[in-house]
Amino acid sequence: MIGKLKGLIDSYGEDFVILDVNGVGYVVFCSSRTLQNLPKPGEAATLAIETQVREDAIRLFGFRSDGERDWFRLLQSVQGVGAKVALAILSTLDAGALATAIGTQDKAAVARSPGVGPKLAQRIVAELKDKAPAFGPVDPIVAKLAGDLGDRRAPSNVQDAVSALVNLGYGSPQAAAAVAASVSALGEAAETAALIRQGLKELAR
Repeated sequence: MIGKLKGLIDSYGEDFVILDVNGVGYVVFCSSRTLQNLPKPGEAATLAIETQVREDAIRLFGFRSDGERDWFRLLQSVQGVGAKVALAILSTLDAGALATAIGTQDKAAVARSPGVGPKLAQRIVAELKDKAPAFGPVDPIVAKLAGDLGDRRAPSNVQDAVSALVNLGYGSPQAAAAVAASVSALGEAAETAALIRQGLKELAR
């Protein structure tokens, strides 16, 4: 099994890179986020590799870090998530955003990934909720506030900000996660208007 490759970028395809390792060109499939952050052809690159062996093919998947590769493996433990869907999710959300989405049960954020419908997104956040903290930096303040919002224990300014975002058309979990992140950035004493503005910035990312 191949666990890591270090070589020179030879060329790029739509969803893969050819990495030249001592004259051997390896076709490595990557998320669009990883491809965008790799250097130009002719420059050196190192990728963590996941090798998948099938009856008809051996495929290599490349990642910028071991942590991203761990997420790739973890996502595929959910029924209905194969390599293609896992890469699509990692193309849409980085490790931190994915961990926070799962930790706050924000299925709408996961559903933004191509090929992920509402039912699959719900299954992903439900099945991985107890595993996410071990795989990504979930902000504990965000997680706590999202929980408080769900139990209606949050301060009135926070609840008002979430209500405003919901009235603008955002889903409740998505709005709650955005306002929770806003409180983490601005503090619990921030005015409702400031939380709404910051929340919209979070949602636009």
